[in-house]
Amino acid sequence: MTWLSVVLIGIGFGDIVRSTSWGPGRVVGHVVAPVVILALALLAGLHSWADALALVLAAAAGAAWAELSRRTQMTGRAALAALAVFAAIVVGLLAFSGAASPADGPLATWLAWADLPGHGPLPVARVLLLTGLAVFNVATANIIVRLVLLTIGALRPSDVTDANAAAAAAASLTGHPAPPTQAQPADRLKGGRLLGPMERLVILGLGVAGEFGAAGLVIAAKGLLRFPEIQAAARGNGASGTGPNASYQGGPAGIDDVTEYFLVGSFVSWLIALGSLALTV
Repeated sequence: MTWLSVVLIGIGFGDIVRSTSWGPGRVVGHVVAPVVILALALLAGLHSWADALALVLAAAAGAAWAELSRRTQMTGRAALAALAVFAAIVVGLLAFSGAASPADGPLATWLAWADLPGHGPLPVARVLLLTGLAVFNVATANIIVRLVLLTIGALRPSDVTDANAAAAAAASLTGHPAPPTQAQPADRLKGGRLLGPMERLVILGLGVAGEFGAAGLVIAAKGLLRFPEIQAAARGNGASGTGPNASYQGGPAGIDDVTEYFLVGSFVSWLIALGSLALTV
């Protein structure tokens, strides 16, 4: 899985750059991904024509993923296209992974020389895989979760465009993004974009260490910690007269919509973490 590991690192760093509030982040993110893929290919000794062809095609598909996912996050539409491109990257690289050259090169030399924790030199392929999965679970996995929520309607396109317009208008006037409007479920549950990566990395780390029971406790703890917020949303709906079944299509998000957003978002995030863990077995 050397090809997949290298591409995940490149796309992951590109998505991290694009997810920042830095103005040139979009352009720089497009540059960072292929540069990282090229640098890792050279460091890992991936020099054959099969390596070059696979990584060039994957880098091109990664650029398509970056642009499609960016547009979806701006418009709230065509989420399936971006998800299909990313799925094609993963499936394609896994399907033809047997043609990849053995990971070696300067990176193997450095790992043999460096006194890193562990028993003996760490395998290059293992280091690349764990690094790729860790980087992927920071920003790229967040984008995937959001695209799935848009696909099933737990987030609606109008709220995405309204939030982007409000943030742009506020930034142009005050230099600060607009405050949450409580119009969509994401505004009722705070910190999801930070807690999601932390949760996935903890699950991945505990799983790699063999502590599967502890990873299960992390999953259970999230529900307990979020439960008071969901209760508060229900009381808020009742106090405002909207009722627990307020219509998300016609107004602010109701408790049913917040619950759907939480459950679907959480399960997608957990599946991504567990899928990442499965690749390490």
